[in-house]
Amino acid sequence: MRDRHGLLSQPIGRVLLNMSLPNMLGILTVLGFNLVDTFFVSRLGTEALAAISFTFPITLVIISIAIGIGAGVSTNLGRLIGGGHAPLAKVFLHDALLLSFLITAALSLLGSLLFRPLFSLLGASDSLLPLIHHYMQPWFIGVPILVLQMVGNQGLKATGDTKSPAKILALAALINLLLDPLLIFGIGPFPRMELQGAAIASVISWVVALGLSGYLLIIKRHLLSTARICVTRYRVNWRRLAHIAQPAALMNLINPLANAVIMAMLARMDHTAVAAFGAGTRLESVMLIVAMALSSSVVPFVAQNLGAGQPERARQALLLAIRFVLVFQTLLYIPLVCFAAPIAGLFSDDPQVLTWLTFYLQFLPLAYGPLGTIIIVATALNAYHRPMASLVLNLLRLFVLMLPLAAVGAYLGGIKGLMLALPVTNFIAGVVCYFIALKVKEPQEIRHSPCGSIVESDQTIGK
Repeated sequence: MRDRHGLLSQPIGRVLLNMSLPNMLGILTVLGFNLVDTFFVSRLGTEALAAISFTFPITLVIISIAIGIGAGVSTNLGRLIGGGHAPLAKVFLHDALLLSFLITAALSLLGSLLFRPLFSLLGASDSLLPLIHHYMQPWFIGVPILVLQMVGNQGLKATGDTKSPAKILALAALINLLLDPLLIFGIGPFPRMELQGAAIASVISWVVALGLSGYLLIIKRHLLSTARICVTRYRVNWRRLAHIAQPAALMNLINPLANAVIMAMLARMDHTAVAAFGAGTRLESVMLIVAMALSSSVVPFVAQNLGAGQPERARQALLLAIRFVLVFQTLLYIPLVCFAAPIAGLFSDDPQVLTWLTFYLQFLPLAYGPLGTIIIVATALNAYHRPMASLVLNLLRLFVLMLPLAAVGAYLGGIKGLMLALPVTNFIAGVVCYFIALKVKEPQEIRHSPCGSIVESDQTIGK
């Protein structure tokens, strides 16, 4: 299992490229998955679209937990594999999947029992509650399957295999694309299920994806093995997992929260600016796809090399990724600034929305290089077992720099001043992250504990 994909020995640039290309496909697939669901549901009318919009905060919380656990799996499994501890890696993945299922199943049960007060608290009207219930009922039943599949795919990525998870995601998205219209609108022999059909289509695609992921993990790659019940091992492994997972999950939640605050500030000045900002953030996800794909590759690369006692190779990979993103995003800015107005025209024909979105595209992407640096360093810190540093870094960027600067910018320059505060924030934080990358150190060595688990020193875990 060790160095199957050359993370410890082959040229750094080539390995990161080979890992990042499939990651890009996987990210595009996830973006497409969400767009497909939204598109077909929107055909049902405004009430259906509003109903599914109310589900986003709940789904975001559970998916953020899955992303956090996945980050803990990728980091810890990568270090174990790099250190040649294959049997311990298999047991650790078993325990991580067990915890993923227990947490998600408990949250799903709680959400089902507290459905009405939960969505009433979010502001859903009595007329929308039945529609929301039709969607969330199968979603709550199926979401543990999604989480197991997401965490299992991170286990595959920890070995350096990014192609298999990307293929699995692509197949799941295709199944969802085919089933959505059939189940939502009742085409052919299928009954018309509307919102419930959208949720069932998703669950079916998750089941297929989990089956493929499980086949690779258990049968083909032998990355997962059953383990006897051992409370001591659970406590140690789950503590190691939580050390990365908790800050990573919180980090995934605070970014949408900061965007929501920015949108609320814009809404007080001009609703057309809100529409422009919303379109701009969706475009931003696409324009930063290289940085996101590369950050997903850096984590297992750095983790495996630290586990193998090659900290300098891990550091070189981190710096190479940062420098590539800085150059790439700078070059990408040239066509964006030249074609800002035509690109904006694809999203709206409202003159004022076009004005704000064109301004957005002319100035905010100028700092996407530093923003890519922030993304890569924040995820790489997890591989260095510095998750709290990553969380604190993002909290400082968003709540100490971005939001205060946005308030000052709005006061001094209105909407333009607010928008300009965002690239200024990313420039400052990007410079800080680059110096962090130059100084970050290898964590302390791993040692073994009872029942076949592993721990680091208490000092390392507490950082």
